[in-house]
Amino acid sequence: MKMKTPLALAMSFLALGAAPAFAQQPTPPQPAEQVQDSPEVVAEIGSEKSVIAIPALATPAVTTVAGLRTDTLGRQIAEVIAADLERSGLYAPLGPGSVRAITMPEVTAPRFADWQARNAENVVHGFVRTNSTGGLIVGCYLYDTDLGSELVRQGFEIQPGDWRRAAHKCADAIYSRLSGEAPFFDSRVAYIAESGPKGNRIKRLAIMDSDGGNHRFITNGQALAISPRFSPDYKKIVYVSYLNNRVRVFIYDVANGSQKLVTESGNATFAPRWSPDGTQILYSMAVGGNTDIYRISANGGTPVRLTTTAGIDVGGSFSPDGKKIVFESDRSGSQQIYTMNIDGSNQQRISFGGGRYATPEWSPRGDLIAFTRMGGGEFRVGVMTPAGGGVRLLTNSWQDEAPTWSPNGRVIQFFRTSPGREGKSSLWQVDLTGVNLRRLPTPQDGSDPSWGPVLP
Repeated sequence: MKMKTPLALAMSFLALGAAPAFAQQPTPPQPAEQVQDSPEVVAEIGSEKSVIAIPALATPAVTTVAGLRTDTLGRQIAEVIAADLERSGLYAPLGPGSVRAITMPEVTAPRFADWQARNAENVVHGFVRTNSTGGLIVGCYLYDTDLGSELVRQGFEIQPGDWRRAAHKCADAIYSRLSGEAPFFDSRVAYIAESGPKGNRIKRLAIMDSDGGNHRFITNGQALAISPRFSPDYKKIVYVSYLNNRVRVFIYDVANGSQKLVTESGNATFAPRWSPDGTQILYSMAVGGNTDIYRISANGGTPVRLTTTAGIDVGGSFSPDGKKIVFESDRSGSQQIYTMNIDGSNQQRISFGGGRYATPEWSPRGDLIAFTRMGGGEFRVGVMTPAGGGVRLLTNSWQDEAPTWSPNGRVIQFFRTSPGREGKSSLWQVDLTGVNLRRLPTPQDGSDPSWGPVLP
């Protein structure tokens, strides 16, 4: 998808009779809240949600391109925008199914009194039209209904199949302008799709949009796939494949569907993780009853062993600046979280609460580490500071595990397994308040999600 340049964007809006104004830049992201170094608690912070009206996007003339009608797309794009903003947990959208349709003149001249009567603090207007090359132009506006002022104006020139991305980009612009946070809707998730009986599960690599749309299976299930992770540039996915007693770490190229081998072994290998610059990969390997963490070039070669203590050391993730690694180890007698420098030096334990701690993942903001805490027969997802303070548990179910961060570091995805012999796994997400919890739709059971960065 191509975002139009400011000049081209202004010309498109001028063609509609609008003044040549441009979208205001989002407020810079605010620092994360200070987390007190206190006994662990379940976060129960809530706030009143802001009402945003989102009618169907207008169209100057109903036309069809690639089998898609512009009036139908106008409604579908509005529905995606509303769904994105609703799952942020901050807003109560009035989507196209609950508000009246708008006309083209209203796109740049809203009837503010109508939206004030619906108690909407903001309203989203927009349009969809075809261009001369068989593509689409989507315009997106955000207004403050009380002040009668324009807050956001963006436009996108896209291929018809990218209409969902235009909706996510619009929602991102609205979210950033109103919340002051970095965007996260226009991103993708890699995960493991599971099917078959519990004792003989078929595990396939799959990818989808952050809301579950545009789902695609990557592997066919002949080999067991686990532990996927997107590369920082979104072009590749690293994962582990088990087939015929051989364990291989592959890098899959998303664009052309090819893959290359990074390393292989007859030993159990798992948890590959990219370095922030995409040049190195962490992974863990069990040799002779001892599991250690290794670092290897993304192009393959000779791995470097980073841990040497007796027991099980499992790689977690790099810090955003690439200087440290967070990992789990049972060297103290139970699974706990440690940090170390990227060369393996200065290994320090940071988790000291009750229970066991596993699957640590560093926030892209660098301010928090997500983890799975096991205790009392339950697995719960929580966060702590990189120094180990301010532990907060965000979920309260039977088995929640394997957290992965949204690109802006404000939302966490994980997978949940239901109790019983036929326990099913599913993907969920929760924000840092611990209040906004919801399930992600997947065509099969899902586990081990990996949330990638915002798409360019």
